[in-house]
Amino acid sequence: MKSAPLNLPVAVIGAGPIGLSAAVHLLKRGHTPILFEAGEQAGANLSSWGHVRMFSPWSYNIDPAAAALLKQDGWHEPDQDQFPTGQELLKHYITPLATHALIAPHLHLNSQVSHISRRNHDVLKTKGRDTTPFVLRVVTPDGERDVIAQAVIDASGTYQTPNWLGAHGIPALGENAASNAITYGVPDILGSARDHYTNKTVLVVGAGHSAFNALQDLAQLAEQTTDMRILWGVRSQSVANIIRSPENDELQERRLLEVRIQELLDQQKIEIHSKVEIDAIKQDNNKLIVHSGRHSLPPVDRIIAATGFRPDLSLLAELRTTIDPATQSPSRLAPLVDPNLHSCGSVPEHGAAELSHPEWNLYIVGIKSYGRAPTFLLRTGYRQVLSVISALDSDEEPAPVQPCPAPTCQG
Repeated sequence: MKSAPLNLPVAVIGAGPIGLSAAVHLLKRGHTPILFEAGEQAGANLSSWGHVRMFSPWSYNIDPAAAALLKQDGWHEPDQDQFPTGQELLKHYITPLATHALIAPHLHLNSQVSHISRRNHDVLKTKGRDTTPFVLRVVTPDGERDVIAQAVIDASGTYQTPNWLGAHGIPALGENAASNAITYGVPDILGSARDHYTNKTVLVVGAGHSAFNALQDLAQLAEQTTDMRILWGVRSQSVANIIRSPENDELQERRLLEVRIQELLDQQKIEIHSKVEIDAIKQDNNKLIVHSGRHSLPPVDRIIAATGFRPDLSLLAELRTTIDPATQSPSRLAPLVDPNLHSCGSVPEHGAAELSHPEWNLYIVGIKSYGRAPTFLLRTGYRQVLSVISALDSDEEPAPVQPCPAPTCQG
C-alpha cells in the first residue's frame, strides 16, 4: 500500500451494508477498520425506508464473506429466494453483523465525518501527498475530533441528500417554504405517516420505482378511507411504458410493482399529470399549488418527492477527485452507469480501477459511487468492496475488471 504507515486504520464512512462489508473484508486481510456511522444505529438510512420491499432477493443482498463470518456464531441465513423489506434486511443481517464481536469494537455510532484531507496538506500541496495519512474530522455528541487513517472508503450513501422538485435541478420557488408538507423519498404511508395522508389530496412527483411504491401505498390507503385523491406528476409526455421489465425479469418484485401501477392507472385510481416541469410551489389556504410553466396543478395537501438522490461530495473538497460533471460519479465509472446511455442490464462489471481517483487510497463505493444514476444493487457494492480492498494491498494502479458475458442487472 503506497501510503501512510501500515499501523494506521482504514477509515470507512457509513455503516450500511456496503460499509459493513468493507469492514469484514479489511479484517479478513489483516487491516484495522475504523467505521463511522452518523446515525444512532448501523444501517440508519435503511430504517427510513424499512417498510419498502426490495426488488432484489436475499441472495443479492448478503455479502458471502459477511455471511461466513456470521455463520461461525450460529447465524441462520434467510431464504435466498425471498425479497426482504428494508426493515427485514436491517433486523436479520445488518444488526447481527454490526453487533458481531469482531465488528462492534471498530464501529462508532453518532459519528458524522464532516471533512477529509491529508495531514498538513490542503488540496494544492503535492509533495509527499501519496505517502501522507488522511485526516478525518469527526463530529460526535462529545465534540469534534480528528482521526488519522492510511486509506478512506466512502460508503456514506445518498439517502440524506434527495434531489429537489424544481425543474432546474435547484429548489422550485417556494419549495423550501413548503417543506412541512413535502416528503422526500418513500414515506411509511400505511404505517407511521398514515395520518399525514388519510383523506388528503396527495401529489407524487417522479417516474421511477420509488414513485411507484408511494402510489401503490396511497392507493391501498384510499381503499380504506372515504375522501382521498391521488395525483401523479411526471416530466414525460405520457406514461405509456409503465411495465418496463420482461416477464422473466430476475427481479420479479420490480415487475409485480409495475404491473400493479398499470392496473391502478387502468382503473383510473390515479390522476396523471404529464409534462410537469415544476417552477414554483405556492401556498393558498393550507393547500399547495404546483406551477409548471403556464399551467397549474390542482391544489394538494401534501407532496411526495420521489425524485431520486444525489451524493454529498462536500466532505471531499480538500481531496483530489475526478468526478464526472453530469452523473457526479467517479469519472471512469460514469460512462458505465450514465442513465442517458444505460438501462437495466447494461452496466458492466467494474471495480477499483473505475472507482479510483488521483488521491491515492481514496475510494467512493456503494450507491454513492453511482452519483445521480438511479439504479444500484447491493451485490454490485459487495463486488466493488472486494476489488477496492484487494487494490489497497497493492502498490500498482488497479487494473480494470474484465467485463462479464452477461452484465449484472442494475435494478
